Amino acid sequence: MKRFVRGAPPLARGGRLPALAVFAAAMGWLEAVVVVYIRSLLGIAHTGTIPPAAEVFRRFRALPWLLPTEQGREVATLLMLAAVAWLAASRLRARLGAFLVIFGVWDITYYLGLYALLRWPPSLSTRDLLFLIPPHPWWYQPVWVPVAISVGMIALGARLYGGGRD
Repeated sequence: MKRFVRGAPPLARGGRLPALAVFAAAMGWLEAVVVVYIRSLLGIAHTGTIPPAAEVFRRFRALPWLLPTEQGREVATLLMLAAVAWLAASRLRARLGAFLVIFGVWDITYYLGLYALLRWPPSLSTRDLLFLIPPHPWWYQPVWVPVAISVGMIALGARLYGGGRD
């Protein structure tokens, strides 16, 4: 086990990758818990599908404080993921790789968390409202789309993270 002692070499980047994945999984679970609360506020917590995007936005307008609050949470989440990726390496390429891995693991864990908590989504073809920044119906996609993108991000990110020199 590496020790944090003055003059000791830093933990090898390959050894940090599992720690980054644990952080990302914890963030993904936390995200799922928060979204359970948000879905409850919108009246869609225990539904098999999400209403069309226009209906979701109508429900957000009924609680005018909720959309800006949720958008702020989304920005904060992305900043936290980016900050940890920045701390994970000293070179830009490795930092980008760390961010891609963290984002991918976070997003997949988010969906696993929603399934564990709500049994949602019932299938990968179920539509979800992916982001609210900016609010737009284009973000309303089947769950398999962000999951597939996340798998690719993890693969590319691991390659970039492991291939850079610190």
